[in-house]
Amino acid sequence: MVLPLMPKATAVWLVENTALTFEQIAGYTGMHELEVQAIADCEVAVGIVGVNPVTSGQLTTEEIARCEADNSAWLKMTKTDIPLPKARSKGARYTPVSKRQDRPDAINWILKHHAELTDAQISRLLGTTKATIASVRDRSHWNASNIKPQNPVTLGLCSEADLEKAVVLAQRRKSNAMKAEARKKRRDAREAAAAAPAAEAATAPADNASPIP
Repeated sequence: MVLPLMPKATAVWLVENTALTFEQIAGYTGMHELEVQAIADCEVAVGIVGVNPVTSGQLTTEEIARCEADNSAWLKMTKTDIPLPKARSKGARYTPVSKRQDRPDAINWILKHHAELTDAQISRLLGTTKATIASVRDRSHWNASNIKPQNPVTLGLCSEADLEKAVVLAQRRKSNAMKAEARKKRRDAREAAAAAPAAEAATAPADNASPIP
């Protein structure tokens, strides 16, 4: 199986910029599905800059769109001789000291108005940690009594474009997950219906059996 030259960096980009399932990304990059999920949860690959497989010629936007529309589809790599750019390590998004005190307010606003965003998305968007997000959510934050929801764009913690992009991706992931669940239920129902006659035949009394003398 041919894999992208920088699978983990490619997985980071696909997690951040597409609505593909973890299974689809894992299949394309040769990684385990749980490892891809860990990337989405900011548990691994935190310092890796994502590599865009479209600009490197290994995927097309049409191929990504095809697989986003069908969770059972698998990404097909585009053949290319163009080398991938090297990924550079970087830390979390830098937030000026003067604005860091505003992050809990921004987190509160996102949790209230865009509950579909994952903690990983909020973390990347605002340059915060999952622990801080959790403390704001359950009101265990040290300054919980003074936290007021404020739009992070207004506070200057992120751009409107970045926020909109995160929301669109979250909504698409949610929609795809619902479609996948619906397909699974239909498949399970078909399998149950197909197995029912055989089960009934196995448990039915032998009406035509000869009586024991």
